[in-house]
Amino acid sequence: MKVLGIDPGIGITGYAIVEEDKGKFFLLDQRALTTPTSLTSAKRLEKLYDQLVQLVQSQKPDVCALETLIFNTNVTTAFAVGQARGVIILALAKANIPVVEYSPIQVKMAITGYGRAEKSQIQQMVKQILKLPKVLSPDDVADAAAIALTHLFSYKMKNSSI
Repeated sequence: MKVLGIDPGIGITGYAIVEEDKGKFFLLDQRALTTPTSLTSAKRLEKLYDQLVQLVQSQKPDVCALETLIFNTNVTTAFAVGQARGVIILALAKANIPVVEYSPIQVKMAITGYGRAEKSQIQQMVKQILKLPKVLSPDDVADAAAIALTHLFSYKMKNSSI
């Protein structure tokens, strides 16, 4: 199964494509999709949409794992991330790619076994699971890989016969 993990944002959207084959995990692609702050919000969202359409067409993932929006004290940031999530979900829906969502706590639990794990702990576990020479950068890309792995672990658990 080829999973597109996405950590959404309007300025930086991290993505990672992870595939599982016979219990082994492989990082196929990863990058930060960026939009310049000099553009209007509408143009930034359009650019994000276009980049995602191109990504989905070239990579053809089976499913997308997306981080849920956690509302914090910065309403402006939450609103912008919400808009980016909407554009991401639209691009995936138009490509008939199913979307599953995971909260940050679910990702931390799946990757480290501890719901309050630090970002550095998650990054180190992603590096270890994917057998990478170094931690993925920027953080948005590392988070996207963790989200993709979370789906692969969850999917495997749901579909295993115990």
